[in-house]
Amino acid sequence: MRIETERLLLRPHAIEDFDALRAMIRDPEVMRHITRAVPSDEDIWNRLLRYIGHWAAFGFGIFAVIERETGRCIGGAGFADFRRGLGDAFAASPEGAWVFAREAHGRGIAFEATQAMHAWFDAQPFGGRSVCIIDPDNAPSRRLAGKLGYLETGITVYRDATTLMFERVRPA
Repeated sequence: MRIETERLLLRPHAIEDFDALRAMIRDPEVMRHITRAVPSDEDIWNRLLRYIGHWAAFGFGIFAVIERETGRCIGGAGFADFRRGLGDAFAASPEGAWVFAREAHGRGIAFEATQAMHAWFDAQPFGGRSVCIIDPDNAPSRRLAGKLGYLETGITVYRDATTLMFERVRPA
């Protein structure tokens, strides 16, 4: 499974993405709206294996976002079943997720990647509805979700933090 855009290649993660994933999710600026904890190598390894395993288990997962010009992995974006325990309505649909290395910020990379992943998702039999959660203080991610068609559906507490819940229905 590969998606190509003007500047990006989206493909399932591979073991070789470990170093790029580690650098990205250990960057406090990248992760400040996602988690305050600094993940260990074991945590990052398990995250990578979870990303890889989603494709085999569900037919969808988190794409590695590769910058075509440099060949570097600069983010992750896709859909997952994270089993967050946020209720049946939330759990009933794949969760859209995205995170990008600092070098990708402010360049339109996030929109290019997430627009492509949603176009792919919308064409799938399971692609009727997706959900996501976003930290209320993460204005860039909230704007991105709005551009992608997500609508806020509620507020919850996830891992002791106030979190906004969103839903997106495949455009007609």
